[in-house]
Amino acid sequence: MAKKYEEEALLIKDILADNCVAIYHIGSTSVEGLAAKPIIDIMAAVQNLEKVDDAAEAFSKIGYEYLGEFGIAGRRYLRKGGDERTHQIHIFQTEDWNNIGRHLAFRDYMRTHKKERDEYAKIKKKFLHRNSLMILMDIVTEKKNLCVKLRNSLSPNLMEHGIKLYLAARNVQKKREISPLVEAGGVSAAILTEKGNIYVGVCIDTACSLGMCAERNAIANMITNGENGICRLIAVDRNGKAI
Repeated sequence: MAKKYEEEALLIKDILADNCVAIYHIGSTSVEGLAAKPIIDIMAAVQNLEKVDDAAEAFSKIGYEYLGEFGIAGRRYLRKGGDERTHQIHIFQTEDWNNIGRHLAFRDYMRTHKKERDEYAKIKKKFLHRNSLMILMDIVTEKKNLCVKLRNSLSPNLMEHGIKLYLAARNVQKKREISPLVEAGGVSAAILTEKGNIYVGVCIDTACSLGMCAERNAIANMITNGENGICRLIAVDRNGKAI
């Protein structure tokens, strides 16, 4: 499933282009050892949902049915395969941490907690022969309970801040030309302060030595807003990798 996810992710990134901030394999097929139907769930974080709507036709050309929010505010939902569904895409804006976080929380909890993973698999198998609505209700309830366990067992710093910082940095990262001798945005950075706020910055590259790295820019943003205590910092390179 991992290979199939990677192949599909490339197609999705190509359609979303610069609007795509991050993309993740989520759901049961993203967890090794967890019983799962052969349906690949993919989540993308984007800068702008309206631009996703504009790409509906492009998604249709690669086999996706575009269903808009489909019951969850702030989401764009797409599915492929008709009655024999093979792929599902859930798209959220980067600021929607409630939705992004719950999907990643479930995935990471299942990956690292074998006992709960096995219990969840038993529940899925137990309700295998019941009607689809009843299965969905039971599995959704269990999934919520497991996410609550996760949030109670891990500190917010470990669970959330790394991904939040990455998404914040990627959200402002876009290479652009300021003038013939100045360009910016190739590298981005995000800072988590002692007060729990996040400040971002991008690199400014000049033809002379008067440019500014993304980290310094983020620090200047933090100081401008009256803070000076840094808890954590992330920088993201031109290829979207944390450095």
